[in-house]
Amino acid sequence: MRSIRSFAMLLAVTLGAAQFGDRAMAAGYPERPIELIVPWGPGGGADQLARLVSKLMEPMLGQGIPVVNVPGGTGATGMAKLMSAPADGYSMAIYIADSHALLAGQSPRWTMNDITPVAVMIKGPSFIFVKEDSPFKTWDDFAKQAKASPGKLKVATLGFGSVDDFSLTVLDRGGIKVVQVPFAKPSERYVSILGGHADALYEQAGDVAQFLNGKQMRPILLFGEKRLAAFKDVPTSYELGYKVALPQFRAVVVRAGTPPDIVKKLSDALAKVYALPEYKKFLEEQYADPNSFEDASKAPAFVNEQLDDMKKTMATN
Repeated sequence: MRSIRSFAMLLAVTLGAAQFGDRAMAAGYPERPIELIVPWGPGGGADQLARLVSKLMEPMLGQGIPVVNVPGGTGATGMAKLMSAPADGYSMAIYIADSHALLAGQSPRWTMNDITPVAVMIKGPSFIFVKEDSPFKTWDDFAKQAKASPGKLKVATLGFGSVDDFSLTVLDRGGIKVVQVPFAKPSERYVSILGGHADALYEQAGDVAQFLNGKQMRPILLFGEKRLAAFKDVPTSYELGYKVALPQFRAVVVRAGTPPDIVKKLSDALAKVYALPEYKKFLEEQYADPNSFEDASKAPAFVNEQLDDMKKTMATN
């Protein structure tokens, strides 16, 4: 009888541990450094975000957050590293619209069922930029040349299958036929128009702020519905009849299956990061939407909505 009673107690303890294991793990989390994967090379917008988040978040969690750059495959290589890590909250990744765009293509390497968005940290429009002394003074100049000489003008992009590619596909449908020149390294892409390797650049304003402030480049088209006050003379894609406004977003994700308590703890910490003056200044420098933040309760819906928009864009083009 005693052995039966002892077995019953052991079984109850085992089942209890299984039921509350996630909660117990979250209670002491984090107990070691949390790796923050950037699926892009150093110096780009995703890298800048990661390093600022790491700096501001470390004191809140009491652990180091080393940033690891894993470029390649429009973000697929870095995402593969995240997928190979345990779903325990000790590996996070910067997830941006360009990586997300891969899910709108055929046979993606991961799906939304494989990741859990912890927070959306930045939302902002993309632009077409030209060199300051470019012969194309306005978008009309550029469009006229693109129509007169189809396939002659070169636009530097992140790569095929990215948001850049989707947006230029919409322009192509409108008669603006250009040649994409992919640059995997952000630094090379940014300076491509300065060195004459491309006629224009598809990018976000914050990523090339130093060149804008230094009067080395200027925007001629904004992809979106509304003009920005900082660039009030720059027309939007919607104004000109190009119905594409895929915002560039940057989020933090973990592997699906990460305990909910850990996801919430990370999301709460990122909310505090977002509220800091230093982060607010960063948003201004990035020309980002001041209401960019989405916590773990809203981020998945936002990211899914973006994927739906990407699929619709490709389906109509």
